[in-house]
Amino acid sequence: MIQIEGISKAFGGLQAVDSVTFTVAAGGITGLIGPNGAGKTTLFSILAGFLPADQGRVLLDGEDITGLPPHSLFHRGLVRTFQIPHEFSRMTVRENLMIVPPGQAGESLAYSWLRWGKVKAQDRVIRQKVDDVLDFLKLTHVADELAGNLSGGQKKLLELGRTMMIDAKVVLLDEPGAGVNRTLLNSIRDAIRRLNTERGYTFCLIEHDMDLIADLCDPVVVMAQGQVIAEGPMDVIRADPQVQDAYLGGGVSGRGVSAMTEDDIGRARPDSTVDTDADESGDEEWRP
Repeated sequence: MIQIEGISKAFGGLQAVDSVTFTVAAGGITGLIGPNGAGKTTLFSILAGFLPADQGRVLLDGEDITGLPPHSLFHRGLVRTFQIPHEFSRMTVRENLMIVPPGQAGESLAYSWLRWGKVKAQDRVIRQKVDDVLDFLKLTHVADELAGNLSGGQKKLLELGRTMMIDAKVVLLDEPGAGVNRTLLNSIRDAIRRLNTERGYTFCLIEHDMDLIADLCDPVVVMAQGQVIAEGPMDVIRADPQVQDAYLGGGVSGRGVSAMTEDDIGRARPDSTVDTDADESGDEEWRP
């Protein structure tokens, strides 16, 4: 589905991403993990067209999409969510979903007057799809609530809903579990799994919650200092000495196979939930 071939990106003297190569298989859920500052978010920004690569290329279903802007990738079914959701806070949840499908007939004032019947018919189809999305994500009870009033977890579900409105092929999820309470985290986990198994969505997700990664992802790709240092099933990743060293500076390397636990990784992670990758370009975030 997505082939990442030798992608590199530097900011001045900092090599944020260094010759990264791996594949996100169609119909799978690929995890992307690594210590803060490993280059994960920078790589996502390159894949989603928010940041140009210095070297390498990205293929989507065999098409070279390197350097295409986000709107072009959107039309090809490749979308990215953010660690901090970007909802339209003064619009309702329903309206946030209604505006997603591109090329709506009602966007043209002249067309609206001349082909009002077609505009209404398309509006009915979109509303039916919105109802399906709200029901799937269990957000029907907040459909008419302002999006800005939602909790952090509900906003992340809303972001998933927006990807559903265009039947995305590939979704890049940036820390879907960050700052979310356990109940809503379970809802997000279930939604990702169901979108994958029932509707064929392909996911690549950055996450620091190793329980979530272990539950959803195979394979798992590990980055450190801008490079891929390991790739494979989670049990193999945990036992890899390079991975243990990247997270803990060798602190668990002598404890044997499967020594690396979720608690180990949790202690290695800074208290902040904001990945320092987001600062590598000098900007905190790239907006769609």
